[in-house]
Amino acid sequence: MRWLQRLLGGGRVQLDPERQQALLQDVRHRYGAYAQERFPEQVEAIIGRLDSDDGLAVAARIVCQVADEAHADLQAQAHDIHRRTGRRLLVHRRNYRPLWREAGPALRWPLIALPCGFHPYAHVAAAVAVVGRRAPRLDRVTDPTPLLTRVFEVLDLTAVGWEYGRVRVDTDAVALADRLVTTAGQILAAMDDPPRLPPPVREWMRRNNTLDVYDPAGRTVGGINLGAHLRERLLV
Repeated sequence: MRWLQRLLGGGRVQLDPERQQALLQDVRHRYGAYAQERFPEQVEAIIGRLDSDDGLAVAARIVCQVADEAHADLQAQAHDIHRRTGRRLLVHRRNYRPLWREAGPALRWPLIALPCGFHPYAHVAAAVAVVGRRAPRLDRVTDPTPLLTRVFEVLDLTAVGWEYGRVRVDTDAVALADRLVTTAGQILAAMDDPPRLPPPVREWMRRNNTLDVYDPAGRTVGGINLGAHLRERLLV
């Protein structure tokens, strides 16, 4: 693996775990749903704070922690549904769509209130952007393959939220999806042996439908064709 060779060899970078922890706590407490700035402004501010190799490590950690906690949340929801109704639901991280097709109305979209406190439209959108912009340096900091898997996982959860989770497709949601797709493409381009695209991405690529996009006031301001967007960014 090139990332491991870099870490063991001359491509290794000097990281500061204490600085990473300070950056993580700073962005966690300074930004989010209760900050005065709008989400796009928060995203740009967080990107600026994470503009370093330590910042890249923090960004990767945010993406992975959000994906892990969202999975744990859905597992807990599935367990609670089984306890109350006897209905068994399978939670597969590689493809959440079957779960949401079967039980969407009974599920809560997990990205909005995770224990870590990271907001999808502020912290996650910014972290994803940092990972994408610095994708050529990822293998100096971490293994890019599981990180790419988590990026696709968050994208899957974003899209199923629109389709099954009653999540409004507003400008902030679309900005998150755009950054996830763009970053996935940037990571793939930086890899020597990129993996196959996961099932939910391939399913969306076969579609050509457009969803209305709303502004914060609830007005329709355009549309998004996620399938076309994925084809443009990932089929290169």
